[in-house]
Amino acid sequence: METIFAPWRMGYIKGEKPDGCIFCKCSIRCDEYILYEDKTVYVMMNKYPYVNGHLMIIPQRHVGNIEDLSQEERKVIFDLLEVSIKALKDAMSPDGFNIGVNIGKAAGAGIEEHFHVHVIPRWEGDTNFMSVVTNVRVIPEAVAITAANLTPLFKKYHREE
Repeated sequence: METIFAPWRMGYIKGEKPDGCIFCKCSIRCDEYILYEDKTVYVMMNKYPYVNGHLMIIPQRHVGNIEDLSQEERKVIFDLLEVSIKALKDAMSPDGFNIGVNIGKAAGAGIEEHFHVHVIPRWEGDTNFMSVVTNVRVIPEAVAITAANLTPLFKKYHREE
């Protein structure tokens, strides 16, 4: 039997599950995963990623629907989408990206009450036998290390805007 080591999962498994919206409270509890933050939007690593480098762009304001975003929120989200792609390309050299928004439970939204955009770097062949046969993903780097590598790139690229 093979062993997969994912020590960061135990914090989630044993940890207290907060009441209310995780994204509204996250800037207090998840500082090591925040890559960029301003008064309108923040960018953070997904603590339980689909693949390495999976991040999310999240409005500060608690809003669940895309049509309820302000014009400023929409602009900043798309500006940070471009910055996210530049930073991920620089740090991780992915072959492509999945960029998506899940609106409503039927669409796969895990946190449907707070709008957010997923940015997921992808590599040729990143689906291997573990994903196909065992329905398990192997994340080769701790999320906090990936965040530490990406944070200076957000400062670099966001200044260019």
